[in-house]
Amino acid sequence: MTDYQKLTPPEEGQKVTLRSDGVPSVPDHPVIPFIEGDGIGVDIWAASQPVFDAAVEKAYGGKRKVTWFEIFAGEKSLEVYGDNEWLPQDTLQAIREYKIAIKGPLTTPVGGGIRSLNVALRQHLDLYACVRPVRWFNGVPSPMKDPGKLDVTIFRENTEDVYSGMEWKQGEAETQELIRYLKKGHVQAIKKDILEDSGIGIKTISVTGSKRLVRRAIRYALDNSLPSVTLVHKGNIMKFTEGAFSEWGYELAKDEFRDHIVTEAELWDAHGGVVPDGRILVKDRIADAMFQQLLLRPDEYSVLATMNLNGDYLSDACAAQVGGLGLAPGANIGDQAAL
Repeated sequence: MTDYQKLTPPEEGQKVTLRSDGVPSVPDHPVIPFIEGDGIGVDIWAASQPVFDAAVEKAYGGKRKVTWFEIFAGEKSLEVYGDNEWLPQDTLQAIREYKIAIKGPLTTPVGGGIRSLNVALRQHLDLYACVRPVRWFNGVPSPMKDPGKLDVTIFRENTEDVYSGMEWKQGEAETQELIRYLKKGHVQAIKKDILEDSGIGIKTISVTGSKRLVRRAIRYALDNSLPSVTLVHKGNIMKFTEGAFSEWGYELAKDEFRDHIVTEAELWDAHGGVVPDGRILVKDRIADAMFQQLLLRPDEYSVLATMNLNGDYLSDACAAQVGGLGLAPGANIGDQAAL
């Protein structure tokens, strides 16, 4: 049992564990840590917990029950732990120990102040896949003529891209030093320039981050008998980051899932445009075209694998098509924990 500074774990209930293949093993009475959240989070949790408990009761006839364990982040954490303890080590340790946790919305000031607590949680716990299923429910108002055609699950890479937090503020000494360094040949070599009064952000896309995200997306499609996985990118412009994401995704699909997938190029070259029985179609789309496709031909897509920024836009846009963000749940999943 982990020693906590200000948390007291419940005496009843058992921990969720992970099997050797990474699949969660959930006991009949799991302990699930929860972060109430800030602002409307207080109201959301008060309304949600009874619904969760009632759903478990109805589904399992009283044989299973969740034991809730409150942990802290955001404004409530300041009350419990003191100044500047927005995300205490207790909270990170509890999520690592109990494997699965749930949270409400957390305060993220615009401009100065703390960085996003949501991003911090993902990075500290290596929750590299933001998974958001989006579908329409009968009777929900929607701006679309036929919202039922949209039924997608978006796998958004969580830890890289321009959201990784590598930024330098305009005008500061280290920013100006970085600009001078980059302009000494590195930027000139590609016939570009950086204005002296710029802020700087670095976009990183790695083989590791890309492949593990696409791996999880393909496994999800296989486990749920879904017809396709689409790699979404802007590789026509950003060839060595976004374009590389697409290339590495195809490499992963062919190296690890060769007997279960067919690529779009192979589909026309060797299969006459017909997906062989039992295969998943792996294809890619340019990000701006993908937005249009989801409006005009949404039923041609089932699983989307994207980088961080594109996935943020796309998941919210898809949610709008089926009635709003409140109808699009999301999970942040890693190999050792999920939130």
